[in-house]
Amino acid sequence: MAVLEVRDVTVRFGGVTAVDGVSLTVRAGLVTGLIGPNGAGKTTLFNVISGLQAPQRGEVVFGGKNLRHVSPSGRSRAGLGRTFQRLEAFGSLTVRENVLVAIEIRQGLRWMRSAAQRAEADRLLTLVGIAEYADRRADAVPTGVARLLEVARSLATEPRLLLLDEPSSGLVETETERFGLLLRKLAEQRRAIVMVEHDMGLVMSTCDYVYVLDFGKVIAAGTPAEIRSDPRVQQAYLGTLDVS
Repeated sequence: MAVLEVRDVTVRFGGVTAVDGVSLTVRAGLVTGLIGPNGAGKTTLFNVISGLQAPQRGEVVFGGKNLRHVSPSGRSRAGLGRTFQRLEAFGSLTVRENVLVAIEIRQGLRWMRSAAQRAEADRLLTLVGIAEYADRRADAVPTGVARLLEVARSLATEPRLLLLDEPSSGLVETETERFGLLLRKLAEQRRAIVMVEHDMGLVMSTCDYVYVLDFGKVIAAGTPAEIRSDPRVQQAYLGTLDVS
């Protein structure tokens, strides 16, 4: 089932076209990759989907509803979660408190945090593999842990669609492998996941379907095997990279 449909979206900044007539479909239960060179328009497209950037043309349909007049917070309440390329954790709060903030926003603020809320935060930290950092300040943890914290915080909003912008940045190889398994587990729970990522090993081993952007246009779409062998993708992006 299509959870998200992006239809002919175009974004221009002055004389520069950052996203040029992009259309894509994202389905529940699948991990969808969005790859391409730096400046290809990937993050700009994420900004359009999450409501931070208005397109000059095109539309975003989420759960069958056109999001043209829906605010970013409204999209979040509707079940759209997002992490950012730039880390956005609350540095003065602990890792657990960062997740609790998201839980409280979803459930409504209360005078006192409940044991159930704390248990939910700890469950999410365990799920993403950073429970041991729960009581550490967010600005004192390694970059890879902070990335996973942002995933846990996004999951606290119970999203149907999760947009991940370069989530493996800062992860070591073993952490990246575990992260790929986590994405598969989340997809098995019928979530739709879209991942902007430069780690081709992670993309090719984890994604069910991949879109390739170059100069704001979709130049290829298909399974990882199809993308790996596409000469247009090789020329524009993959080059001589080992993506096996």
